[in-house]
Amino acid sequence: MRTLPVSFLLLLSVWSVCIWADSARIRQKRAWIIDSFTIEEEYPGPFPYKIGKVELDRSYLVNYILHGDGVDKEPKDILSIDKSGYVLVHGRLDYENGPKLLRSTFEARNQSNNEVDTRLGLEIKILDINDHAPKFQKSVYEVTVDESHDQGKEVLTVLASDQDDSSTNNGTFVFTIKSVTPKTDHVEFYIHQQKESGTIYFKGCLDYEKAQKYTLLVEAKDKGEKIQLSSTSTLIINISDNNNNLPEFSGKTGPGKVKERETGVEVLRLQVTDKDAHGSKAWKAKYTIHEDKEEIFKIETDPVTNEGILTVVKQTDYEEQTHHNLSISVQNEIPYFSCKIKKKVPNAMWVLEKISQSSDMSAANLYKSIPVTIYVEDINDPPVFIPPVKHVVVMENIDIGTSLTTFTAKDMDGSHVNTFKFVTGEDIAKWITIDAKTGKVSTITILDRESRFVINDTYIATLYAVDEGVPPLTGTGTLVIHLNDQNDNVPILERNAVSICIDKQPTLVNITAVDLDFPPYGSPFYYELLGDVKDKWRVEPAHGTTVSLIKDKLVYSGHHLLQIKISDQQGLYSIQNLTATVCDCSITPNCHARMVLQTRMGPVAAWMVILAILILTAMCLISLLMSCKAKKKMIMMDDGLGYLIKTNTENPGTDCMVSSSVGIHKTDSSNVNGINATKTMNSSQKGTSQTVMHKGQLAVSQTPSSVYNDQPFQHSTYRNSTRRAYRGNFQQSSVKSSCRSNYSCHTKASYMGENLAILIKQKLLALQAHDEECDIYKPCCYAEEGQPTINDELDAISIPEDDFHPEMLKNLDSRFSRLAVISRPDLKVSTISGGLA
Repeated sequence: MRTLPVSFLLLLSVWSVCIWADSARIRQKRAWIIDSFTIEEEYPGPFPYKIGKVELDRSYLVNYILHGDGVDKEPKDILSIDKSGYVLVHGRLDYENGPKLLRSTFEARNQSNNEVDTRLGLEIKILDINDHAPKFQKSVYEVTVDESHDQGKEVLTVLASDQDDSSTNNGTFVFTIKSVTPKTDHVEFYIHQQKESGTIYFKGCLDYEKAQKYTLLVEAKDKGEKIQLSSTSTLIINISDNNNNLPEFSGKTGPGKVKERETGVEVLRLQVTDKDAHGSKAWKAKYTIHEDKEEIFKIETDPVTNEGILTVVKQTDYEEQTHHNLSISVQNEIPYFSCKIKKKVPNAMWVLEKISQSSDMSAANLYKSIPVTIYVEDINDPPVFIPPVKHVVVMENIDIGTSLTTFTAKDMDGSHVNTFKFVTGEDIAKWITIDAKTGKVSTITILDRESRFVINDTYIATLYAVDEGVPPLTGTGTLVIHLNDQNDNVPILERNAVSICIDKQPTLVNITAVDLDFPPYGSPFYYELLGDVKDKWRVEPAHGTTVSLIKDKLVYSGHHLLQIKISDQQGLYSIQNLTATVCDCSITPNCHARMVLQTRMGPVAAWMVILAILILTAMCLISLLMSCKAKKKMIMMDDGLGYLIKTNTENPGTDCMVSSSVGIHKTDSSNVNGINATKTMNSSQKGTSQTVMHKGQLAVSQTPSSVYNDQPFQHSTYRNSTRRAYRGNFQQSSVKSSCRSNYSCHTKASYMGENLAILIKQKLLALQAHDEECDIYKPCCYAEEGQPTINDELDAISIPEDDFHPEMLKNLDSRFSRLAVISRPDLKVSTISGGLA
């Protein structure tokens, strides 16, 4: 019973497998079947060539079609397929510059119905060949290395690359140092590679004196199986000199001696030799002086010869030291370095012996030194004051001839002993003298602490001791005189003029006194006003350095001269004059400044003035054109001579009422040359004013006070109007004179003269009416100065007068000289040039 089911199951499974296999075979016709081929790059041909065949088992005919990379895609027209199913290559392929893999599609179509029978995916892999050699980043590398460079320390790194496939031996390379020039036994170069970079190192010691430059040829070679390609690069390693050679003294030149007190003199030159590069820091010498505690000498390096130049910078003294023993060492500007090979170890760093500043063996012990002796020559020395500076304290104003001190000097020469004498040196104020033999210093004038030559109560003078040597030498001593103060100065005002503002209330201003004496002979001071200053001026407080001068309300504007007694603490006093100027500060901020009326003309006013001038000019031209055009003749002057006119007046001003009368008379018709206008004069008036003109002109006589038709008017107004009338008639008369030869013109001038007289009369009447309307008035106050009081006193006014020099009279006319003699009877007549007329 059990075997049946098992057999049945086995049959069933076999049938199932057969059915599956049959179905799989049928689907295989239309499934993707991937095939692959390989092509080597840069195949030389001939083309086309077959790389493989697509196998299909078909009983019917098919057409083969290929699409994709290498066919209708880049790179185009490289691949194709023939009727037999062979894949053909038509050109070269580059692995480095083209695709590494070509993917295309193969189709097989039934020729009977053109249906796709099979699709096949093809992959064609490009195989790399060793067609590129490794290439260095630079063909030449150059670097500079100091000869003190340590072994095993990186010197230079080179870089190379290969375009072939780096996963194969074609793109893998190694570095090799092919040659080193020059070959030396103290250094060995090697290279350490890391992928595409190679680092250069060395073993041993670099020595600039043996080789200044190394040239290395480095090769990069790939590992190609069929062929190996390579390239090279040149490495230039420059060696810079370091201080691996010590300088050594080779000689010295120079006198090796110096005269005492001589400085800035070269006494010795030291020569050295150095094997390092000439002019380098390793070659330049650096000298050091030892055993020169007083720093008398200085040594410098000659930049050209590398010599050490020893000079004297401080004065030497033969009497103190006849010679100086020095020690001079030499080194270079950069530290010393030394490297020596003790043992060469294969495949390892060599054993070296090195000396440097940081090593245990100090390089300073290797520096060379040389002893030097400098001799001092004795010469004549100047005398020396003992002590060189003396201080004395005296009271100012001591008697002339007072002894201050006595100076002592000594000649320090051992072999040039000389006698000497004392003389006065710098004594600005000429206060002292010194005895030539004994050195005794005495005063020759009064010593004043307040002198401008005294600074901080101290006066300084210098004295000389001059020997008899050849040439004579001089020693210098200093005398410092400290002066004590005496009360020999009185206090004085710091300023003798002050300004103070007028006000209803008392106002004040500060005044300060100074005294050249020091306390207790100076400030604070005591102030006292002298004279009649009660209820006018006072000083508060009366004691102090700066006090207040107070003005009471009864003091009015003007200049006031005050006297102040100022006493110091010891009662020594002076009387000072103080000018106090009182003014209204709201009007004149500076009482001492003159009040000058400054009127600024605006642009409109300026144009108006210019326009007025132009109009006046035009009117003058028109008047000239309207005048007679007859031939002008010279006007003959009358034989009558003019005479001086009295123009002075002593009448009161416009505040006084006076009376006068005016009469105007017209001449007969025969006198057509002018009009006589006369005025009767009042003999009771003090002054007169007359104007007398030549014939043919208007004559006007006026008195200081006149009345027309028994009506009063003011003198000054009348005087101004008559002067204007005079000027107008004088011009009119000039017109008449120019027309004497023409009768019609003569008649016209007479008519104009009559009209002018009538015009003068009308003007006088108008002025009279104006004066009647303006009543006489009392003076008005235009500046507020307080209420007027009875019996007010005028303020004192100080008006400086210039001195009159009689020599000035020599240049004056005789009439002015007479006036000067009348004004100054104290002058001598002989001083007047030409005498009196």
